[in-house]
Amino acid sequence: MKILIIEDEPQMMENMRHTLEREQYMVETAADFATASTKIGVYEYDCILLDITLPDGNGLALLKQLKEQGKDDGVIIVSAKDSLDDRIKGLNLGADDYLPKPFHMAELHARVKAIVRRRTFDGNKLIEIGNVTIDPESRNVYIDKKEIALNRKEYDVLLYMISNKTRLVTKTALAEHVWGDHIDQADSFDFIYSQIKNLRKKLSDAMASIEIEAVYGVGYKLQVK
Repeated sequence: MKILIIEDEPQMMENMRHTLEREQYMVETAADFATASTKIGVYEYDCILLDITLPDGNGLALLKQLKEQGKDDGVIIVSAKDSLDDRIKGLNLGADDYLPKPFHMAELHARVKAIVRRRTFDGNKLIEIGNVTIDPESRNVYIDKKEIALNRKEYDVLLYMISNKTRLVTKTALAEHVWGDHIDQADSFDFIYSQIKNLRKKLSDAMASIEIEAVYGVGYKLQVK
């Protein structure tokens, strides 16, 4: 899952980033209003951790921008401003949760996990489609109750495709979601083709009732057999 941390305090940002990356999230960061506004406008995230007080703007304006663009990214306001007015304003603008500083990183992870599960998978702890079961907590994948071994990127690709099972996923969207900021360093999509090829073979070999169908020139779509 892809997370955006909007936080201007370097040590706090690093602690949050380290905590979430250790839990296998793809994490991007923005230390100011301008950078955050650009990222929100261009990319989609499963969860945004939003500080209200930024050096060049107010985080609540970013939340308003997000909702005006019709995006459905989950938002947790993370701020030292713990007044009732700030909480009410944030929740009225569409925030999902409010976590006042200081907080334990274990609580941050629990809040993020709850938001992602509720918004992306209808609150279910296990994701089931056909004969495929995914446990996001352990990142284990089972086909007919037998575990199959996937590397980190293969798992991320599979989870993203299942999260968008009714949509055609473009190569660009897949790359941005699974590889994050690092996609800017790539000059081709060869790395995506390799991961997709290996994942499709593993699903086929294990007799999965789903397959990732290539749509020539556009991207991929998940199909249930």
